[in-house]
Amino acid sequence: MVYGMASSGQSAASLLHEEGACVSIYDDGNKFSSFYSYEKSPTLKQFDLVVVSPGIKVRGNDLISFFVQNGTQVISELDLGFLHCKGKVIGITGTNGKTTVTSLVGDIFKKAGKESFVCGNIGLPISSVAKKTSKKSYVITEVSNFQLEESKFFNPDVACLLNITPDHLDRHGSFEEYIRVKKKILYRPKKQKVVLNYDDKITRELFLSKKTLYFSKKMLNKGVFIKNGAIYFNKTKIISCSDIPLFGERNLENILASVAISCACKIKPQYIKKAIMQFKAPPHRMEYLGQVNGADVFDDSKATNISACKSAIESLGEKRIVLLIGGQNKGFKFDEIFSVGYDLEEVLCFGQCGQEIFDCASQYGYSPKLFPSMKGASFYAKERAQKGQKILLAPACASFDEFSSYAVRGEVFKEIMLGSYQKIEMQ
Repeated sequence: MVYGMASSGQSAASLLHEEGACVSIYDDGNKFSSFYSYEKSPTLKQFDLVVVSPGIKVRGNDLISFFVQNGTQVISELDLGFLHCKGKVIGITGTNGKTTVTSLVGDIFKKAGKESFVCGNIGLPISSVAKKTSKKSYVITEVSNFQLEESKFFNPDVACLLNITPDHLDRHGSFEEYIRVKKKILYRPKKQKVVLNYDDKITRELFLSKKTLYFSKKMLNKGVFIKNGAIYFNKTKIISCSDIPLFGERNLENILASVAISCACKIKPQYIKKAIMQFKAPPHRMEYLGQVNGADVFDDSKATNISACKSAIESLGEKRIVLLIGGQNKGFKFDEIFSVGYDLEEVLCFGQCGQEIFDCASQYGYSPKLFPSMKGASFYAKERAQKGQKILLAPACASFDEFSSYAVRGEVFKEIMLGSYQKIEMQ
């Protein structure tokens, strides 16, 4: 049975059907209840295998607990896809930067002429590409904590852990549990090639073997690092920092990780450099949108946690920033942002936890403004934009109180600031 019928679940069901399995499906909603293969009472039937989609919350799930207690094998969609992949699998996870690194590594491997598939949390389920792979393939997989949560067999040939900071605490219950789930990508670290961030305290302390490859914005004795304004792999210069087209410290970290993964797979430096110079980051990640009345506008809608928000602020130099922050809280305390003492010209709080952020900012001496929605905050910022300001959407929250995704939130912000989105006054 496949539990959860979003895109990953649909791909898992198709793959199992291709393999000759008799597949039942189940979803917590009613959208698929009219399907012939839908199992209305899954506890009344015995299954050989249950595949769980990443959208299904595992902790406290009575149905999953029932299957486990009755001895049914429960695995993740990530496991299923991995077990059917040929060739080498690269797994990339972390709190921030996963999509950018996965995209860039995919570009590097294509420039090098490698048969490669970019999949996972980035949008294309690994189950949908597994049967297309060959022994020559590289399966470059963005891996989220949701995918790892019920994973038991995912064992990538190269495992990269970019960073770990608090996120999704509403799902996992504690930061310790979140860390445990993230570390599951290190399935057999002595047999894997492991790439870790030396600048992140948690990942740095995960030294696993002499084969561990670190990357850092500081100079290292070996690994991937910055020296004299350039990125090096050991003694080999890869690219000058002045040739990097992406903006901000976080993107520099993403590039270092991508170089490290590529070097671990013995990709030649010229292909790495060429791909980086031509790379355009995915949207809504410190994306510079242009100017409004002389104010620079930045869309970092993907900054859905505290560390990403802080990184965005710091990358802009902390001066004359108009910060748009709010949405649906994921279990965070916002003191980590406002206790730093950033020189924020305006703090515009919005959404479901806008009042909570407003109260927190006020405690640290800011004079925040409160709006019921991101749209309202965006119109306010646009109408009062001044030359020299940096208008930054870095919500530090999920989008689901107002939008279906961070991407939709970012697109609406972009349309309001630069496009044709019309302000409608409610009577």
